[in-house]
Amino acid sequence: MLSTPRLPVTSLPCPVFAPGDPGYAAEVATFHTNTVHTPDLVIGVERTSDVADALQFARDHGYRVSVQSGGHSMGASTSGLMITTRRMNVVTIDADAQAATIGGGARWMDVLKAAEPHGLLPIIGSSSHVGVAGYLLGGGLGPLARTHGFSADHVLGFTVVTASGDVLEVDDTRHPDLFWALRGGKAAPGIVTEIRLRLFPLPTIYAGALFFEEDHIEAVFRGWLDWTKMADPMVTTSAAIMTFPDLDISPPPFRGKRVLMLRFAYPGDAVRGAELAAPLRALAPISIDGVGDISPTQMDLIHNDPPEPLPAWGAGAQFADADQELATRFLERFGAGTANPFAMAEFRHGGGAVATDVAAGSAVTDRNASYTLFLISTSPPLFAEIAPAAASETVNALQSWILPETNVNFIGENTASRPWPPEVQARLDEIRGQYDPEGIFVQRW
Repeated sequence: MLSTPRLPVTSLPCPVFAPGDPGYAAEVATFHTNTVHTPDLVIGVERTSDVADALQFARDHGYRVSVQSGGHSMGASTSGLMITTRRMNVVTIDADAQAATIGGGARWMDVLKAAEPHGLLPIIGSSSHVGVAGYLLGGGLGPLARTHGFSADHVLGFTVVTASGDVLEVDDTRHPDLFWALRGGKAAPGIVTEIRLRLFPLPTIYAGALFFEEDHIEAVFRGWLDWTKMADPMVTTSAAIMTFPDLDISPPPFRGKRVLMLRFAYPGDAVRGAELAAPLRALAPISIDGVGDISPTQMDLIHNDPPEPLPAWGAGAQFADADQELATRFLERFGAGTANPFAMAEFRHGGGAVATDVAAGSAVTDRNASYTLFLISTSPPLFAEIAPAAASETVNALQSWILPETNVNFIGENTASRPWPPEVQARLDEIRGQYDPEGIFVQRW
């Protein structure tokens, strides 16, 4: 294990920050404001050669290295050298090949804006504010998952700088072991500086969210769960019970309320989309109907994730199946009139294209998961004890349905699950040992 010495002087040709420097706090800031990074040194890389130079510097001076792009990780880096890639956010589109070349620090909004003029869409996650690289390294389970699978399934290749400073082009034929690990293995034994991603000709999508008042939560959740058993494979949905504080940060229509939000996405025309959504619209009186034709740059309207940084504590689990007994236990904790420490309790429907791995295989966990649960608390006083205790109690109550593994992008603070089965974890460890033999990279997610 490498140690961290006192801060040396550096002449690297890109922004460098030490604690106390102007710009240091902004450079290490995260989307989850309760995660506070305090590295000994921060290097804001601008190009692949900067990454190679920064890693050479780290080796020369005995630093361990962490990486930040989008800043949605919940684990804090408290020492060593942090490399931030946010300046590497250039996106170019090859419309004929229906592919994007994406800088390692880009966010999904950068890709959406570049692809939309060509009538093309990347398969993104629930928020366009998330970093592309970190999301794809975890697999990526988004609002088009049932039709298009995990977002990482559409990666054509990566440019990666390894711990030794070597720049590798990684795909199905070049370093296929590393390509396997980078699609779902999350904590990479290198720094991704460029991604080549397949795009899809989807100029419009019939999608959005239906909002139901608290009195209808039980009927809608139970009805949605039954509906998923026969759901068209072209539709991806999730049901989220949202509790909004009576504060200005909450949207005015929901301030101080609990609602159930049904997210709906169908990559097709409005007529067929409306037919597919009709059974969900009929479950109960709708408070707000936000489902309709949207453009690719409006994908955030499906989940309505907050666009601004906020504190967050989360835990998740995945299920091979779910039935009405599970619904009863879930609603006892999150239904109308209940008290719990979570701003959101969401069930995402899986299956469909999610279940099929790429031809060469990937490290993505639990393709057989039919449902994914994620709990989020946004109140810092609850993070230390109350939210973890409530999450553990929920996991224990639903244990009969829970799979041993949970996708690494959703596992959060759930210590009862593991992110990969033992054989996949062993292969990931072997590959990390091959490309990072000295353990220079801090493994966090």
